[in-house]
Amino acid sequence: MGEEGVVVVMREFDPERDSKEVDEIERVCEVGQSGQTSIFTDLLGDPICRIRHAPAFLMLVAVMVKGEEEREIVGMVRGCIKTVTCGKKLSRNGKNGGNDSLKPKPVPVPVPLHVPVYSKTAYILGLRVSPSHRRMGIGLKLVCKIEEWFRENGVEYSYMATEMDNEASVKLFTERCGYSKFRNPSILGHPVYAHRVSITNRVRIFELSPFEAEALYRRRLSTTEFFPRDIDTILNNRLNLGTFIAVPSRGYSYSWPGLDHFLSNPPDSWAVLSIWNSKEVFSVEVRGASLAIRGLAKSSRIVDNAFPWLGIPSMPEVFKPFGFHFLYGLGGHGPDSVKMIKSLCRFAHNFAREKGCCAVVTEVSKMEPLKVGIPYWKKFSCEDDLWCMKRLGEDYSDGSLGDWTKSPPGISIFVDPREI
Repeated sequence: MGEEGVVVVMREFDPERDSKEVDEIERVCEVGQSGQTSIFTDLLGDPICRIRHAPAFLMLVAVMVKGEEEREIVGMVRGCIKTVTCGKKLSRNGKNGGNDSLKPKPVPVPVPLHVPVYSKTAYILGLRVSPSHRRMGIGLKLVCKIEEWFRENGVEYSYMATEMDNEASVKLFTERCGYSKFRNPSILGHPVYAHRVSITNRVRIFELSPFEAEALYRRRLSTTEFFPRDIDTILNNRLNLGTFIAVPSRGYSYSWPGLDHFLSNPPDSWAVLSIWNSKEVFSVEVRGASLAIRGLAKSSRIVDNAFPWLGIPSMPEVFKPFGFHFLYGLGGHGPDSVKMIKSLCRFAHNFAREKGCCAVVTEVSKMEPLKVGIPYWKKFSCEDDLWCMKRLGEDYSDGSLGDWTKSPPGISIFVDPREI
C-alpha cells in the first residue's frame, strides 16, 4: 500500500469507534463535480440506517493496519439478505405461498393460476472508497468479502443498483466481480407544492389495515419480481405510513366494505400503493445549483404560498436537508387503473405536504403499465437506473425457473422500501 508493513484489513463496522470516520468518507465521496448540481445524503448519524430494517444485514469497513495498530478507515460496504420472488409457477393445490395466518379465513375468490418461486437474495449498497486510496483494489476486496458472508448464509443471488452513467461502479461489478446488467428501473421523484393538489371525486381512497394490505399484496402482487416474502414485516414496520387503495366512487360508499367484499367482487378498475417514511431514515440536499435556479425556486414558493388557489407548481426548499416519502407496492387492475394510481399519487402528495416532506419518490420498471399515471419531474428523477446481478453458486437446483440472471425482464418489479 505504498508503505512497508501497511496492509488493508476488512472487518465488521463498529458503531462506537467507526461512525465518525465513516461519516467523513461518505462526505468526501459525495463531493460533486464543479458547476454541476448534485444530491447529497445525510444518514443522520446512523451509518447502517439504510439496511437496519432488513431481515439480515452486515456493514464492513476497510482499515489500514500496520502491525497491530489501526491507522484509518479507507472504505466500506453494506449488504443485506432477504427472500424474494424470482419467478412463478403454475399452482397445483391452491397454495399461494402466503402467511398461514391467512388460511383460516376463507374468501370466495378464484385460486391464483400462478404462485411465486422464492430465492434467498442479497443486496449490496453503499460501497465507498476514500478518494486517496482508490485504484488499489480495495473496492473489489470489500465486494468479495461481503459476498463471502452472503454465501455463508445460503444466498443464491446478489444484486446492486447504480446510475447508468457511473462508469467506475458499472465496470467494477460487471468486469471484475462477475455481475451482469439485469434490470433498468426508473426512479421517479415529484416535489411537494405549497398548495394541495385536487383529487377527482370519481375515485374513493381507503386505507387498508396491515392485515388487509398483506392479504391483498400476496393475492395480487406476490408473483412480481423482487416481491419480499416477509411483506408482513414491512407493512407492520413503524416507518410504514399506510397502504391505500383507490376504487371507483360509484358502487363504493364513504366506508370501506372490507377486503373480503373487495376480493369476492372487485371493481372493474382499482389501484394500490403504500407509503414509507424515508424522512426518518436519512435526508437529502441539492447542492451546486446556480443562483438563478435558487432565485426561481424561491419565487415559485412565494407565489404558491401567497396564492395557493392558483395551483402553480412550485419548487420546495431542496437546497438544505429535506426528507421525502417513498411510494412502493404500486399495483392495480382494469382499464382505469392508471387514473386510479394518479389519484393515489396526488393523495400521497397531500399526505407528504401534511408531514412536512419536500418530495415523494417511487421506483418502477421502465415497462410498468402504471408508470404513465405517476407524476414526476425529470430534474427529480433518474429514468435509467441500473441493477446488476450475479449468481453466487452453481450448486442450486434450477427447477422450473432456471438461472434468474438470464431471465427476461418482467413487466413490473417490487422495490423494497428498506433498501432505498
